[in-house]
Amino acid sequence: MKYEYDLIVIGLGPAGMAVSIMASEMGLKVCAIEKHKVGGECMNVGCIPSKALLRMAKTRSIFDKLNRMELAARPKPETLKPFSRIQESLDFISSQKTMRMFEKVHMVYQQGPAEFVDPHTVAVGDKTYSAQRLFICIGTRPAVPNFPGLDKIDYLTNETMFALDTVPESLLVVGGGAIACEMAQAFSRLGSKVTILIRGPRLMWREDRQATDLIEQTFESEGITILREQKPAAFENRNGRVWMKTDKGVEIETEKVLIGAGRQMNNAALKPENAGIELTEKGAVRVTPYLQTSQKHIYAVGDCNGHFLFSHAAMHQGMLALINSMTPWPFKQKFLSYPVPWTVFTEPQMSVVGLSATELDKRGVSYETISVKYADYGAAIAEAVDTGFVKVFISKTGRILGTVIIGEGSGEMINEWTLAIQNKMRIHQIMMQQHSFPTMGFLSKRVAETWMMGKMKSQKLQKICQWMYRT
Repeated sequence: MKYEYDLIVIGLGPAGMAVSIMASEMGLKVCAIEKHKVGGECMNVGCIPSKALLRMAKTRSIFDKLNRMELAARPKPETLKPFSRIQESLDFISSQKTMRMFEKVHMVYQQGPAEFVDPHTVAVGDKTYSAQRLFICIGTRPAVPNFPGLDKIDYLTNETMFALDTVPESLLVVGGGAIACEMAQAFSRLGSKVTILIRGPRLMWREDRQATDLIEQTFESEGITILREQKPAAFENRNGRVWMKTDKGVEIETEKVLIGAGRQMNNAALKPENAGIELTEKGAVRVTPYLQTSQKHIYAVGDCNGHFLFSHAAMHQGMLALINSMTPWPFKQKFLSYPVPWTVFTEPQMSVVGLSATELDKRGVSYETISVKYADYGAAIAEAVDTGFVKVFISKTGRILGTVIIGEGSGEMINEWTLAIQNKMRIHQIMMQQHSFPTMGFLSKRVAETWMMGKMKSQKLQKICQWMYRT
């Protein structure tokens, strides 16, 4: 059967962009459908604008620390307007940079959502489009818990936060994950009085305790209040402000509330049942190790399949899915075989890849932990970025199993460890690699040297070295 297009891509976030642009450059006939904005959550209301806000907040924080602004001269938070500046940048990126990449793609843009008609056809409004293969790349949306009274207040999520005119005088952040932590610190540094409300005992409680403790200590030193092991029991509007009471009786009055309680699936509106596509119990599109759905010619890429809700993972999956769609079975690649690094862009910055100590313990894997501190590195001390550490989990044979880095530049440093894990490298190979000095990345080499020096404590190894040297 002949179809209008070689492939249809539904959703133009990071995953859909990767598929569409790569396929069009290969000479394939591509139809890309986007109901809202190119770039999806990441570009428009996620990682890109949030990092811009964090950069602005850090700059203001530096000026404050250096006392370059008299207290009386500091702008009040309600006079600061970073959001319009961010929007100007996003508009420029979209119009001058991003859209140019789709010159070879047939765009069905801002004409409504796509719905499956059958396994090879989708409808947008009263028009239908068919293709040999289809790629679902529609992402997720903010999860909004059903707290009593929440629907009666004008709360914020990452989708609405950047539409603010000014920085609020006070902000309650509900949630303790990456987005919640990043925005709590950003708004605090921009002048908001910030309170974080979390259900668990600590921020990002599933992550390395030593690392999250450092983040909490920094937050508390900057005046951020953390309310632990409780949740909202009631919200009310009171004279233009929000009043909230927790299930432990704590009462808070604030100007704005930001819900940072994770993500939820957004697949039902696509009517996947019309194409015979199976969903998981949580509403994610069920996929094979090769990113195929229950219909082998339809792929689900990025957040919509429920695996690794990161923009870079979505882009990577998009590349793999497209390659898998054109290669025979023995050469298809399993997306779960690639380690996924991630970073929380607070200060200090936390980055992780591979297995954690908790995961290794559960699996009964023998390992040793090697850790070096930023505070023991001259460059970090001299540059006043001496908070943090590099921690690596290593097998008995020197295999790198996982890494946690918290501190200046961790988001850049983690890529080296990702490559090492992906290629099953051993720690001595990091030691033998030259690292530019005096970068923070040199601390990675320090880890490997520390591991080697530990091995040299063996009297048997010392005797072997002495014999080799003296013969």
